[in-house]
Amino acid sequence: MDKNAKIFIAGHRGLVGSAIKRRLESLGYKNLIFRTHQELDLIDAPAVADFFKKEKPDYIFLAAAKVGGIMANFTYSADFIYQNLMVQSNVLHHAHLNKVKKLLFLGSSCVYPREAPQPIKEEYLLSRGLEETNKSYAIAKIAGIISCQSYNRQYGANFISVMPTNLYGPNDNYDLENSHVIPALIRKFHEAKIGGKDEVVLWGTGSPKREFMHVDDMADACVFLMNYYNESEIINIGTGEDITIKDLAEIVKEIVGFQGKIVWDSSKPDGTPRKLLDVNKLRALGWRHKIELIDGLRSVYGYFIKNIRIV
Repeated sequence: MDKNAKIFIAGHRGLVGSAIKRRLESLGYKNLIFRTHQELDLIDAPAVADFFKKEKPDYIFLAAAKVGGIMANFTYSADFIYQNLMVQSNVLHHAHLNKVKKLLFLGSSCVYPREAPQPIKEEYLLSRGLEETNKSYAIAKIAGIISCQSYNRQYGANFISVMPTNLYGPNDNYDLENSHVIPALIRKFHEAKIGGKDEVVLWGTGSPKREFMHVDDMADACVFLMNYYNESEIINIGTGEDITIKDLAEIVKEIVGFQGKIVWDSSKPDGTPRKLLDVNKLRALGWRHKIELIDGLRSVYGYFIKNIRIV
């Protein structure tokens, strides 16, 4: 990407979009465009059409999406599939109509089968059934992947799809009904510490294994792939390392400084037993993560203390 190219970051206020914005700015990209949801509702097709006709972006990072953890996905499944399908369809179609040079679509590791062999290779997509607790979100993301491939095949577009692992970092969502596991753990342990509680109750058994990547690493990988990857086939972005939710909880508990005990509510769902991405394809291109989990968690809790006003 030329440093003067006009780059649209869809979802620039979210976890991933804000990290991509920070990364591009640090590299000297100045012609960045973005809109808040109030300024541009990406579900509104006529509004999206008008935006593209006016702005004519050269490159797009499509990071706008409705996201959430197990509880949110399970409770608001209709919202997750509708909103994500509409946003993707509108942006992809008008990117095509306005001859955008290249688009990067942010998928999700949840597109892979619940019982996929580990670590998960890109070719496992659509090979088995999905995890029920986030099926609506996963199907919307799969539709986005197939849409990118279809525009590439039919029209010669250059739309790439990346599958990030579980992400955490600045600008994360700490709403307990809608957050992912790391911000939820940070908030629960912090509130318990401040409130002088003796225990924290967590969902499931703690046995599932998950891979986590700091969003600044994710953003760096996205910019790298925008510059060096031009294939229709999806590509994983991750660390290649995983940890049990139980061990993760113990680490967060220690970082936060909560002195009580953890109680696991096994009546609640665990979700997918294990989800570790195979990142050999990405590493073969010359990229690997830099921020290790323990360092990333410490920095995120520091960010939480300074910036999040909950208790």
